[in-house]
Amino acid sequence: MSFSDVPDIRLKSLRKTYGDVVAVDDVSLEIARGEFFTMLGPSGSGKTTTLRMIAGFEIPTAGSVELGGEDVSKLPPYDRPVNTVFQDYALFPHMSVRRNVEYGLMVKKVGRGDRRARAEEALAMVRLEGYGERKPAELSGGQRQRVALARAIVNRPKVLLLDEPLGALDLKLRQEMQIELKSIQQDVGITFVYVTHDQEEALTMSDRVAVFNEGRIEQIGAPAEVYEHPASEFIADFVGVSNVIERDGRRYTVRPEKIHVLEPGARPEIGARVEEGIVHDVQYVGPVTRYHVTLDGGGELQVLSQNLAETSSDVLAASGRRVRLQWRPEQESVIVEREGMRA
Repeated sequence: MSFSDVPDIRLKSLRKTYGDVVAVDDVSLEIARGEFFTMLGPSGSGKTTTLRMIAGFEIPTAGSVELGGEDVSKLPPYDRPVNTVFQDYALFPHMSVRRNVEYGLMVKKVGRGDRRARAEEALAMVRLEGYGERKPAELSGGQRQRVALARAIVNRPKVLLLDEPLGALDLKLRQEMQIELKSIQQDVGITFVYVTHDQEEALTMSDRVAVFNEGRIEQIGAPAEVYEHPASEFIADFVGVSNVIERDGRRYTVRPEKIHVLEPGARPEIGARVEEGIVHDVQYVGPVTRYHVTLDGGGELQVLSQNLAETSSDVLAASGRRVRLQWRPEQESVIVEREGMRA
């Protein structure tokens, strides 16, 4: 993917307060043209407030918002080259799908023929050709979400902002829409800025992820970088599941799937980290099993193992057994707090 030199979005020392409450605290970042960029964090971490400042629904207390190199910090939403897709779709129930998509163009007084052509093009982009005459009530949740997406992209914004758009969908449909959204974003080439508290969504779709905590960004990076090398204990715990280990003055994390249970009598790999302990809890989850091991050296590790040949009775029988665990040193991530970031 090639991005232009001038970022589509540049936030400089962005801050938002409500009385004594600091919602966003000194956030700076750049989002390149054509990126799928996700702001990930728990409720109250500042990600949605940051998105709303980009959209123009909130005015920064300090700092600036630039879109395509232009400072838009004080411009209203309708004067910014962005559109926002929300979780609740906000479709007009009495209008057809096509008229819902055309609505923004009609407000801008685009001619009827051009409106219709652009609406049909937008519906084709979200794979809803032939659905133009239906009403929103006749569509599934995933289809209504795609109509909302078509309505947003029909205006050809430079940036599309998505505020937890899949939150109302069930798990299976949400997973399907993750693939759809990424594919649509690549097809239309618009910069997507996506807000979610769902780690799987962030890891699945994003080019880069910014992890928010208490109003600040703790880490920005590619999904694999954030997952494999979390910059803080908060990120290690929030993005997936991780074990925190303290040995010989070092504090580091290792992911459960990186740890292997050695067969009885088997020798560890040369250079591998080895710990011994007792399995005190086992959770059989179909394709995988989670083992909770109390270590002889202190602490506890969670181990994730694929069930390639084992049955549920096999793995559950492991409770109470003594085991040896191993992982490679390069699979560890030392916890080092970075300047300007908080754990």
